[in-house]
Amino acid sequence: MISERLRNFLEQNLVKYHTEMHPSTADAMRTAQAAHVPGREFAKTVIFKADGRIGMAVLPATDQVHLAELRKALGSTEVSLCSEDELKQAFPDCDLGAMPPFGNLYDMEVFVSEHLRADENIAFNAGSHDEVMKMSYRDYERLVHPNVVHF
Repeated sequence: MISERLRNFLEQNLVKYHTEMHPSTADAMRTAQAAHVPGREFAKTVIFKADGRIGMAVLPATDQVHLAELRKALGSTEVSLCSEDELKQAFPDCDLGAMPPFGNLYDMEVFVSEHLRADENIAFNAGSHDEVMKMSYRDYERLVHPNVVHF
C-alpha cells in the first residue's frame, strides 16, 4: 500500500502519477524487472547518516552508493548507513526497504544521482514492496528540490 503521507502530498500538489501492483520483491533491480521498468529509471533510496544527520540518497537501481564518494560529495567527515531500527523509526508508514524518494516528507535532505535526471519519468517504491509508483521526473524534482550529485 502506498504511503498515505505521499499520496496526500502528491494530490495536494496536483501531480499526475500511477501505480502498478507486482509480486513482492527483495531488492530494487528485481522490483524494476517485476514492474517492467528499466533499472536506470527505477529509483532506490539509501538512508544514511552524515556527521550525525540523517539523509537520503536516491539513485538508479543499476547503481550502488559508495560511502566514500558520498562522504566526499557531502563534504562530511563521517558517513554510514542507517540501521534497520533507525529506518523503522524514520519511516513508520513504510515497509522496511520500500521508502519513497521523498525525504522532504520525512524531514531529511535528499541527494539524487544525476543519472536519474536523464529520463522523463521516475519509478519507485512508494511505501510497500508490491506496488510501484511512476511519475514525471520534472514533477519529482519540483516537489522534492533534491541536491543533484554524482555518486
